[in-house]
Amino acid sequence: MITMETLSDIADAVVEAIGKIPDSCCRGGTVCIGADGSPTSQIDKVAENAALMYIQLHGIQLNILSEEIGFVDNGAEETLVLDPIDGTSNAIAGVPYYTISMGVGRDTLSGMRLGYLRNPVTGDVLCAERGCGAFKNGCPIHVREPDMDDLFMMIYMGNGAHPDAFRLTKAVKSSRSYGCASLEMAIVAEGEADGFYMRSERYTRSARIVDIAASTLILREAGGEVYDMEGNVLDMPMDLEHRANFLAVGSDRVFNFVMGRRGNAVKHRYGIYTNTSVAAAVDYTRQVMEALEGQEYYVDSDIAAVMGIPGVPLRDMNVDTVIVIGGDGTLLRALQSTDAMVIGINGGTVGFLAEIDHDHIREGVERLLREDYMVENRFKISTWYDGEYLSDSVNEVVVHTASVAKIRHYKIYVDEELACELRADGVIVSTPTGSTCYAMSLGAPYIHPQVGALMIVPMAAYRFSSRPFIVPATSKITVESVLDKECLIVLDGQEEHTMAGLSRVEFMVSDDKARLIRFNQDFFSRVREKLVNDL
Repeated sequence: MITMETLSDIADAVVEAIGKIPDSCCRGGTVCIGADGSPTSQIDKVAENAALMYIQLHGIQLNILSEEIGFVDNGAEETLVLDPIDGTSNAIAGVPYYTISMGVGRDTLSGMRLGYLRNPVTGDVLCAERGCGAFKNGCPIHVREPDMDDLFMMIYMGNGAHPDAFRLTKAVKSSRSYGCASLEMAIVAEGEADGFYMRSERYTRSARIVDIAASTLILREAGGEVYDMEGNVLDMPMDLEHRANFLAVGSDRVFNFVMGRRGNAVKHRYGIYTNTSVAAAVDYTRQVMEALEGQEYYVDSDIAAVMGIPGVPLRDMNVDTVIVIGGDGTLLRALQSTDAMVIGINGGTVGFLAEIDHDHIREGVERLLREDYMVENRFKISTWYDGEYLSDSVNEVVVHTASVAKIRHYKIYVDEELACELRADGVIVSTPTGSTCYAMSLGAPYIHPQVGALMIVPMAAYRFSSRPFIVPATSKITVESVLDKECLIVLDGQEEHTMAGLSRVEFMVSDDKARLIRFNQDFFSRVREKLVNDL
């Protein structure tokens, strides 16, 4: 049977191997794509290779599930769940806060029998065997009884952090984010912190079993527990596909406080915003309300008036997520009125920005409640006219003639340099999000939403040579009306402003982002299904 000594010997081999990497530049070099689909750095691969080599040379009977190589079936009864380096960014930066993480067990996270963590820099070892307690450097460790007026929490605050994480930082006395989940959980196990809150709004940034197999067993043996966001004891299958958000605590009193059973610290709130002109608006809204039963939610005042129920204007909703029922125009209107995350239910025709089909409302909302989604940050355009900030736009801003069938003369500047001069019905300044909308209908190319660019598109230009062009998203774009004749500035097709002749309007990328909830981030399949095959 595999013992703690075996894991210690494997860790020795890893420490020796990574110690030979000359510097941080070499440590951080990307060498391949791991089994989980993310880039593998040199230090990760060297650490994994050292562990695998030791296991092979010594004939150790273990299957292996590792962050980089994936699952290796050696026909053994137990599996080594290995994160060769947990806290890779810290290791690359020379921050002495990362571990070799190893768990041994069967079937699932709850089936772990051994847990072992070693910090290669300090040499500290935390370990546990199921039913035998938890230890640090040979000394027993145990969680502490919390002082509810002086809570100290470890909180994930990375680039995928859920807004509730930021709320929690304000609800507790002190908090830290160290970038190494295994050691942050170990701090709770040692009785030095009260809990670790790991919640990402991006599913791909949530935890895998390889990240927490060892630390979960150590915490449980130290008297703590790990829960999912629904309050269930956390369990995970032994693969790299499943991810989870979780709360690791030393006491259920901390769990009750954080999850809102006391203190209402992080309860998630939902808004429902419906286009009342949709034929089945009331039916779709009722379906969403039924799917949200038991949750805190608010209904926009317009559809609420139609249904005869209490409502709140979207602008006044203090919510985390808005469920939008309607077409793309409805979703754009919603984004002008809220900073919350937004997910669309297609009640229109194309529904390019929508994520849930109206025939699958319950399934979509249930997936939303499970937090089985990703969040796409889409940048917005800020518009200034005559020294006044107008609004942010997600799709595009259009400058066009105030009179039908009248041409105008424009100069377009990029970072104060004259880029082109043209005669046309108007000019579109589009984000990548808007490139699949008005801009595309004028023959412009669509742009992948991850591309940091803005597109300038002439509308019905007099000269054929006046073509769309793309500039960096960091650019300042100025459109000048050369003639003493009025134009209109239209923001996302929702808001109009009169533009006097002989004046300028300026555009830059906004500091704010539109946050779209996605179940599927495959942009090109969306293009094929919604645009190419929409016949």
